[in-house]
Amino acid sequence: MATQPDNYYDIVIVGAGPVGLMLSTCLARWGYKIKHIDNRPEPTATGRADGIQPRSLDLLRNMGLKSAIMAHKPARVYEVAFWDPPKTGGGIVRTGTWPSCPDFIDARYPFTTLLHQGLIERVFIADLEKNNTKIQRPWTITGFTSDEKADPEYPVTVQLAHVDDSSKTETVKAKYLFGGEGARSFIREQLKIGITHKDPISYVWGVMDGVVKTDFPDMKMKCTIHSEHGSIMVIPREDNMVRLYIQIASSDEPDFHPRKTATEEEVQAHAKRILAPYSIEWERVEWYSVYPIGQGISGKYTLDHRVFLGGDACHTHSPKAGQGMNTAFLDALNLAWKIHAVEGGLAKREILETYEPERKDVAETLLAFDNKYAKLFSQRPDAASTAQATAHGTHVNPDAKQSAEENEFIKTFKESCEFTSGYGVFYKPNDLNYSSAHPAASAPAAQVNSKLVPGRLLINSNVTRVVDANVVHLEQEIPLNGSFRIFIFAGALNPTQQSALQSLAAGLSKPDSFFSRFKRADIDSVSHHERHNPHSKFFTFATVFAAKRTEVEITRDLPELLARYRDNVYADDRWDHRVPDAKAAAHAKMGFEEDKGGVVVVRPDGYVGFVCKLEQGDKTVDALEKYFGAFLNKQ
Repeated sequence: MATQPDNYYDIVIVGAGPVGLMLSTCLARWGYKIKHIDNRPEPTATGRADGIQPRSLDLLRNMGLKSAIMAHKPARVYEVAFWDPPKTGGGIVRTGTWPSCPDFIDARYPFTTLLHQGLIERVFIADLEKNNTKIQRPWTITGFTSDEKADPEYPVTVQLAHVDDSSKTETVKAKYLFGGEGARSFIREQLKIGITHKDPISYVWGVMDGVVKTDFPDMKMKCTIHSEHGSIMVIPREDNMVRLYIQIASSDEPDFHPRKTATEEEVQAHAKRILAPYSIEWERVEWYSVYPIGQGISGKYTLDHRVFLGGDACHTHSPKAGQGMNTAFLDALNLAWKIHAVEGGLAKREILETYEPERKDVAETLLAFDNKYAKLFSQRPDAASTAQATAHGTHVNPDAKQSAEENEFIKTFKESCEFTSGYGVFYKPNDLNYSSAHPAASAPAAQVNSKLVPGRLLINSNVTRVVDANVVHLEQEIPLNGSFRIFIFAGALNPTQQSALQSLAAGLSKPDSFFSRFKRADIDSVSHHERHNPHSKFFTFATVFAAKRTEVEITRDLPELLARYRDNVYADDRWDHRVPDAKAAAHAKMGFEEDKGGVVVVRPDGYVGFVCKLEQGDKTVDALEKYFGAFLNKQ
């Protein structure tokens, strides 16, 4: 293909908040030419989002970015404390505590990480610069058109201008345009896509980051405090800082105004009243803002699958559940790998049509939760309704006006832990997520008993890597590299299973297989040390034997094709407290018989796409062909 002029890009990304940076980082690593602009002269200096949920930390680790974030020594929230009025007298008492990420969630990092958004942005920006992508600041978008008929390859034309000097302008051509410019999105407005608000009731909140001097005992924990004077949420931060969310006004009050403001001193006085009998003084205030909260969702995320929206441009909600940045990361990741699959020639363009339904459904769930949570949080304690719930694991205070079992707010918090941790996010059936309606359902090998659910994350497990005897986290072994991850749980070391592996390799090796059709152009010059993509940029294999490490011999026990992935061969020989009687815990956690195993296809974003049996003959490859055939190109 002829080289394109300098002003031709694969994608123009507007906005360098979490959603724009995640999208840009993925695509820059995979070799795309990106025009990324932001209307601010610098990254976020103070304020904005700060919570990284457990599943997002897994994702950042999978990208190799977790250590740079943890180097800033963020606060870690393992427990949440609930404070309410006592049965008699004034003030507040601790009603109970609850794990941030309870034991029933199989999390690697059972805590919320709290760090200022600007520091997180800078970690992404440093990675972008390693991949020759710079954010152009302060520039803004002034107009765009999208016309696939006029130019099928670069249908989007974008007009850009310097924020401070309107005489500096650029016009660029692109395959895609992405609007990650927040709640007041210019791109969304130009597309005439409306926002639906979930609830007419809104609240005005003050948020203040600073260093405080206090005798309140739980200032280093995440706390939700309800008193007769209003509500506060306490969020510990890096460098001895704390963030306080303080309710200022509610729309059911007679003198309410959504643009109601309050001075820093007024908000501090309000906080002192709510925290009484405890005292609080500010040594310094780093950031302070007052804002109205409402839940809104964009009617569409795209009109033509060329111009897309994500992050706060699509969904707005209260910050108190700590979901904004996490949801933005997953919007971007979902779109990034699908653009890569289409532009790399792997997948049909129709897979881009799954971006909106998959991500909008998650946003709808988030808004429903946030609506309930924000309402309960904002209510005065005597207005909070009571309900029976089990307070298993809660440390209860008998002096509290309402027990933790009765408190509807605490009940809602507990019920939502799986979703808010990120592990409860799931995608409904479509061509990428198998169900009984999928074309692959006709394959006999697709009828498999498994605990894995297509559309949900791969279950975490520990295994021993055969080549170096390192105990590793299996779900982290293949990095976010744009490839489908095919995990072969090979079962026991016996002739039946050897034969099944030989059949699988023979089927994959056929020239017209889904795997062989997408071999690398440079396959003959690939390094001996290429671990994940020696054959194809779009498929990586990992094999797990239900055996001890010393019993596995890679060249003897695996056919040549699969033995090439020698650094991704594992022994399932680690005990796991969640399946204490299993001899092969990873097989058991996935729901596979320890002697028979099975095959798991994990999408590039870490969600399970398909599970099938590992069998002799053509059945396993036939099932995989039918699964991939639903969305891959023929060539």
